[in-house]
Amino acid sequence: MRKLFLSRPSLKMAVLGLGLCTAVAASAQDKPAVFASQTPLTLSGEGPWYRIELPLAVQLKARQTDLGDLRVFNADGEPQAYALSQQQAANEQEPTPIPVKWFALYSPQEAGDAVPVIRIERSSNGTVIEVQPQSDIEAGEEVLRGWLLDTSAIKAPLEQLILDWSAEREGFQNFSIEASDDLQHWRNWGEGQVARLSFADEVVEQREVGLPGQSARYLRLLWRSPHSAPTLISAHLLSADSEAPMPPLTWSPPVSGTVETANEYVWQLPAGLPVERVKIDITQPNSLAPGTLYGRSDAKQPWQPVSSGLLYRLSQNSGEMIQDQLQLSGRNVQQLKLVIDDRGGGLGNEAPALSVAVQATEVVFLARGKGPFTLAVGNPQMKAANLSLATLIPDFSPQRMSSLGTAKPTTETVANMAAPVQVVAQTTDYKRLGLWAVLVLGVVFLGWMAVGTLRASKR
Repeated sequence: MRKLFLSRPSLKMAVLGLGLCTAVAASAQDKPAVFASQTPLTLSGEGPWYRIELPLAVQLKARQTDLGDLRVFNADGEPQAYALSQQQAANEQEPTPIPVKWFALYSPQEAGDAVPVIRIERSSNGTVIEVQPQSDIEAGEEVLRGWLLDTSAIKAPLEQLILDWSAEREGFQNFSIEASDDLQHWRNWGEGQVARLSFADEVVEQREVGLPGQSARYLRLLWRSPHSAPTLISAHLLSADSEAPMPPLTWSPPVSGTVETANEYVWQLPAGLPVERVKIDITQPNSLAPGTLYGRSDAKQPWQPVSSGLLYRLSQNSGEMIQDQLQLSGRNVQQLKLVIDDRGGGLGNEAPALSVAVQATEVVFLARGKGPFTLAVGNPQMKAANLSLATLIPDFSPQRMSSLGTAKPTTETVANMAAPVQVVAQTTDYKRLGLWAVLVLGVVFLGWMAVGTLRASKR
C-alpha cells in the first residue's frame, strides 16, 4: 500500500496559504464604523463591569430583533465582552391576584384631614387582627378616613392594587397611598384613582392602581374626600417574582396617529414591540373616554383586544384628575387601535399622540482598555456575540446587578417614531470578500496539490 505525502515545497505553500487566511480573518474583526449608530457612554460607579439600561430610541436603531448587532467598543475600537439581560416573554397565563385583609380607619369629624390615630392588635407573625381608634368616638361622629391593608403575607414586590367597593358609590375616588413595615414609619407611594360610571345599562370601571414595585408589609389608603370614601368589598394585589424582579419600563417618544373613523384612532409603531403600557396624550380638559385598545403585528392579521379602561382628564378642587394609561400584557404588537365610547364625549376629531412602554433591556460589559467607550448598533450582517451573565461575571447573582457601575448613553430623541425604520445600505465589505477569495483559492490550490501528489504516487 502506497503512502500519500506532500513534498516539502508543497507543505510550505499550504502552511503559507493557511497563515494568509488567518491573517485576513483577524483583520476582519468588528469595528465601530460598520454600525449605523454609535452612542458615547458616560461611566459612573465602580467597575470593571458596567450596566447600561438601553433607551428605546437606541433599541429601535438595531437591525436585529434579538439585538445580535449590538457591540461595545473602547477608544481603540476593540470590542468588549458583554451580556444581555432581557425580560423573558410574558406568559400566556395571567398572574393570579392575591386577596388581602382590609381594616377601616375612622377618625372624629373635628380631626379633618389628619391621619387617624389608631390602636392595632397583631399576631406574633405580624398579621393584623384588629384596628380600633385610639380614643372612643361617639356614634354618628365617626368619619371613614381610609383603609389599612395587611400585605405581610406577600414577600414579593407589589406591582398593582385592585379594589372593589359598594355599588352606591359611583364617580371618581382619589386617595393617597402609603407603605410601612412597622406601622410606625410610613413612606409615600403616590396617588391612586379609581372610578365607576354608569352609561345607560352599562357600567364602566377603573379599579386597578399601579404600585412602584417595592415590598411593604402594610399599605394605608387615605381618601382625599373622606365623606365620599367608599366601603370596600375586596382588595387584591399583583406581585412580581421576588427571585427575578421585573426590570423598569422605558418609554418611547410620542407616536403620531390617524383617525380611521369617528372615535377610532390608529397608530403605527416602527417595529414590533412587546408593549407593557400605553399612554394617551389627553390635551383637552374635562375629557372622559371609556375605550378598548386593539393590537396586531401587521395589517394582514385581524385586530385583537389587548386592553380596556376609562381615560379621563377632569378638573376638580382647583386641580386635575388624570388617568391616561392602559396596561397591556407585553404581547408583541406593531399596530394599535383605540375605539372610544362616544357617550363619554370622546377625545376630539384628531388622533392624540401615544407613547408606549416596554421592559428595559440591560447590557452589562467588562471594560477593557482605555475609554471613552461607545455603544454601537445597526448592522444586519453581524452575528450575536453576547455571553451569559454567569460567564461574564464570576459568582453572578441577580442581587449583584445593583452593585455594578453604570454607563449612560447620550442618545438623541427619535424625531418621528411613526416613520418606517430605514434599512442601512449594505456597503461592500472588502475584507470579508478578500477572506472568502483567499479561502476559495486555498481550497483550489490544496486540491490541485493533492491531485498532483496522487498522480506522482501512482507513477
